[in-house]
This record gives sequence, structure tokens and C-alpha cells, in this order.
Amino acid sequence: MTGGGAVKPVPPGECRQCWYHAHNSRKAHAHLGPREDCPECVDHMRNGHGSQIVPKPKSMWW
Repeated sequence: MTGGGAVKPVPPGECRQCWYHAHNSRKAHAHLGPREDCPECVDHMRNGHGSQIVPKPKSMWW
């Protein structure tokens, strides 16, 4: 595992914003108070992922 707070790459099929906020939450949520909801996360949960999903590679199985 790398030190220094390296950002984990977003795996295929996952949402970029959700991944960033889940795995780098100290940076993403640093501006929030205790038990305060993140407005970006709340908006994302209500309105969906949009074009933020990382595409999966094409399957070669048919």
C-alpha cells in the first residue's frame, strides 16, 4: 500500500464522485461539521450518477 494519501483509481462500473467521496472522504468532506450531510452526496443520491460511471470494458464472452 502506498503512503502519502494516494488516491485510489476508480474501478470500472463505479461512479467517480461516489468513489472519491467514499475513499477520500477526509478531503471530500473536510469542510463539513460533525454529523453534517455533504450537499454533493445528497444531490447525487437524489439525482443519480449521470455520466459519472466509469465504463466497463467490453466483454469478449457471447
